[in-house]
Amino acid sequence: MSFADALIKPLITEKTTMLNNEVRQVTFLVDPRVNQITIKEAVEKAFDVKVKKVNIVRRRPLNRKKHGKIIGQYSGWKKAYVMLEEGYKIEFFEGV
Repeated sequence: MSFADALIKPLITEKTTMLNNEVRQVTFLVDPRVNQITIKEAVEKAFDVKVKKVNIVRRRPLNRKKHGKIIGQYSGWKKAYVMLEEGYKIEFFEGV
């Protein structure tokens, strides 16, 4: 798997914006098959920064129920919290 396929998209929410400003932590939605080492290498190569630490959160797919019957599934996802070294920063929206 290439580095371009590892990172799906950055997650921009109130919580992730606060983490980015306070502790230089950026959040990405990542491919479920990648590990912490691949995520670290992909972020360093894509954004030209140094990564200090990577934490991963997974949510398994959940069944959708209606009137007690299973009618489908909510998709699962894998999210990576990437902490950057001192002095590095990733700006997704500059000058907005």
